[in-house]
Amino acid sequence: MLEVLKRSLEICPIVQRGEYSYFIHPITDGVPLVEPNLLRDVACALFKALDLKDVNKIVVSEAMGIHIGTVLSLMTDIPYTIVRKREYKLPGEVIIGQTTGYSKGTLYLNSVYEGDRIAFIDDVISTGGTIRALLPAIESTGAEVADLCFVINRGNPDIGRAYKSLVTIDVDKDGVHVLDSYF
Repeated sequence: MLEVLKRSLEICPIVQRGEYSYFIHPITDGVPLVEPNLLRDVACALFKALDLKDVNKIVVSEAMGIHIGTVLSLMTDIPYTIVRKREYKLPGEVIIGQTTGYSKGTLYLNSVYEGDRIAFIDDVISTGGTIRALLPAIESTGAEVADLCFVINRGNPDIGRAYKSLVTIDVDKDGVHVLDSYF
């Protein structure tokens, strides 16, 4: 398991932005081409890694959590909601200030309510800024975050609680190096 993901990471393009080596990958960027076998590999691993007992909602972040959330939702029949970058002004919408290593912005959480048991998934964790902002926002609704998993972990940030990642990587000008994997 995860061989397709590992291989795709080891051959993905690298772009230098100053001193920062940025990897470009179908799961994290939607380019190059997102192959069904890669999505299947990731979704099957997420299904095995996550504790979905009594989970009634999957929460993903816009934009790159959407495709993996869709596949996992189809596999499990658990509905999902997307933390959006756009305000909708729906009843119960939670406004979240977010700061990552490379951006600041506002996110909007909808369709999460008291008593919900949430599994949060996202494409990558690097600084932890997004999830550190989201966890208290989700919990402010009265929902419980049962489990959280990231497909790719780059940097091992401390977010104040345990989380899972399918692969842990390091990136330099020579490419992506898979350091560890969940399976």
